[in-house]
Amino acid sequence: MSLYPSLEDMKVDKFIQAHNTSTASPSKALALPEPEQGQPSHAVYECLLEETGASGRLYPELSEFMGLNLNIDTLKTLSTTVPEPTSGGVSVVSCSSNWAAAPITGGDLGVKKAEIRQGVREVVLCKDMDGKIGLRLKAVDNGVFVQLVQANTAAALAGLRFGDQILQINGESCAGWTSDRAHKVLKIASPERITLAVRDRPLERTITLHKDMNGQLGFILKKGRISSIVKDSSAARNGLLTDHQICEINGQNVIGLK
Repeated sequence: MSLYPSLEDMKVDKFIQAHNTSTASPSKALALPEPEQGQPSHAVYECLLEETGASGRLYPELSEFMGLNLNIDTLKTLSTTVPEPTSGGVSVVSCSSNWAAAPITGGDLGVKKAEIRQGVREVVLCKDMDGKIGLRLKAVDNGVFVQLVQANTAAALAGLRFGDQILQINGESCAGWTSDRAHKVLKIASPERITLAVRDRPLERTITLHKDMNGQLGFILKKGRISSIVKDSSAARNGLLTDHQICEINGQNVIGLK
């Protein structure tokens, strides 16, 4: 089963596959019934063209698709991995993501920064000259989570992000800890080596959106929360929900910003 970063990527990928199939095998693009005895075959084809539209197109043009400003040239600028129309292939993202194809998003840096991996990883930190690692923790529902990561610190360089869950500190389970206890353990830890067991953002999810021809994503943000979603917009198509908060945009923390 193929995975895509957005619904638009899935639809455009299927469009490209259908277009390439019809180009490579015109006979498979439209199954024509056998003409009746004594009738020319072109009459049947003309009738089918009238049913499928005045121009006889089986699929919409990219420039008309889902309100997006799309054409082959635009796709090439969005992703250098988009093949020529005659190649018969689809765009494959060669990064650590699990996306099978992303003809619109391509290898966008924001998608890579916002990736949430399933599973647990180990992070090793060391303190700076001031005895800091640039990390603030908060206890939520008997778990310890990253509340703040300061820029250009050991925590930031190790890839820790807001919302990550700290499972262990130096081999000791953090379940049930208070924020004060977690900070105290970090304070008295050896400055040369602090080992953390981390789970990537268990309470967050990543959604990829695409602007329409008017430069709109399709949602209204008030006081840090999504208050409204525009019908038939990229936000609506990709499952954005009201009363949810936006933590990051393209890897940039936006909590507290207006």
